[in-house]
Amino acid sequence: MNPRAAIPLIVFLAIAVLLWSGIGKDPSVLPSMLVGRPAPAFSAPELRNPAVVHNKASLLGKPYLLNVFASWCPTCRIEHPVLEHYVRQRKLRLIGLNWKDESADALQWLRQFGDPYEVILYDPSGRIGIDFGVAAAPESFVISADGAILYKHIGALSMEDMENKVMPLLEGRQP
Repeated sequence: MNPRAAIPLIVFLAIAVLLWSGIGKDPSVLPSMLVGRPAPAFSAPELRNPAVVHNKASLLGKPYLLNVFASWCPTCRIEHPVLEHYVRQRKLRLIGLNWKDESADALQWLRQFGDPYEVILYDPSGRIGIDFGVAAAPESFVISADGAILYKHIGALSMEDMENKVMPLLEGRQP
């Protein structure tokens, strides 16, 4: 066989193997290098009261869901009723990270759609988001009582995501 004739066959096989390896994988799942590690250190003013500053240590003691949101994020509107439901029904400890937003816009958004957050960290420059590896809002992180990242979710959380992934981790169960 002519070696030149084998090149298209080799290229075809390489592409086929590459495509085959992706079958059945969820394209929305992106691994995070932070899962299983301590959450990054941060210090941020409270959105509703900028004189109050929160840091990683001030949130330790109980597990929580850190939810990255912004007033300009249409997908955050889809996710918001789900978060409100779990705060009301399941006593979810919900910490917000208002990311790359104007404080007046974020406060108006919360007045319009409701404010289920225990604390809202204000991150107008996006620096805290960068440290957490945030690419776009919404993203959410399950943080353990001792400050380790247990899970990262990209996109809007659904009721199914909350029941099958988030709540088991917050309650100390395996999902």
